Amino acid sequence: MSNVKINPTAVVSEKALIGVDVEIGAYSIIGDDVILGDNTVVMHHAGIDRGTTIGKNCTVFPFCSIGSDPQDITFKGEPTFVEIGDNNRIREFTTINRGTVKGGGCTRIGSNNYLMAYTHIAHDCQVGNNTTFINGATLAGHVEVEDFAVIGAFSSVRQFVRIGRNAYIGGYTIVLQDVLPFAKVAQARDAYDFFGPNSIGMVRNGISREFIGHVKEIFDVLYRRDLNTTQAVEKLKKEYPDMEEANIIIDFIAKTKTGLLKSFRNGNGNGTS
Repeated sequence: MSNVKINPTAVVSEKALIGVDVEIGAYSIIGDDVILGDNTVVMHHAGIDRGTTIGKNCTVFPFCSIGSDPQDITFKGEPTFVEIGDNNRIREFTTINRGTVKGGGCTRIGSNNYLMAYTHIAHDCQVGNNTTFINGATLAGHVEVEDFAVIGAFSSVRQFVRIGRNAYIGGYTIVLQDVLPFAKVAQARDAYDFFGPNSIGMVRNGISREFIGHVKEIFDVLYRRDLNTTQAVEKLKKEYPDMEEANIIIDFIAKTKTGLLKSFRNGNGNGTS
């Protein structure tokens, strides 16, 4: 534990593995079998429970709870885990629960993510890289969030739902079905609004205008023609053979278990699959 700074009021288990240049603030608690990577900072009053691994260069802000038991009535105290990558910012009052045996045993979060205050990531969720969770964003169990997705303030995602890469979920949205890669959606009082591609976010992440234009065309087939999802996918396969943009979306659809979020105001679709 060379060059480690531990406040005298912090409680650090002898079974924890602490990297180089780690800082642990006042009244924080580091449990058994916790691993903290080099240059990670755990600020005051944070709790990191057993079986949690946090990578390098992460910052855990005050009053976070990471690695606590899953909120699942079938959980019986089995050894399960949380794995978090490098360069993550985990803001105040964020809660991240361990996995369950039935869900694979591990809640995973990749690298370069920004989890704003009061984010909740439940058991067995799988979060990619470079995502942003705005204040109060909530994932139920077994949710998958792909790279560069943005979950808006106080939005909640139901169990087993998937959020595709580069998708944008507007604030206060209740997500009950899978959201396609590159999509931008939000929920009004009585319906979902579909705004087409998340163009601004895609540009910020280095995606070309040509790629974005193709995604818009693909969404037109999926959302704005009188086709069900199966018919739309067949049309995409014929109209866009071997196109990367189409293949990403087609592959995502093929893996859906909840159906696709398709209801919107300004189109002819009112179904969800």
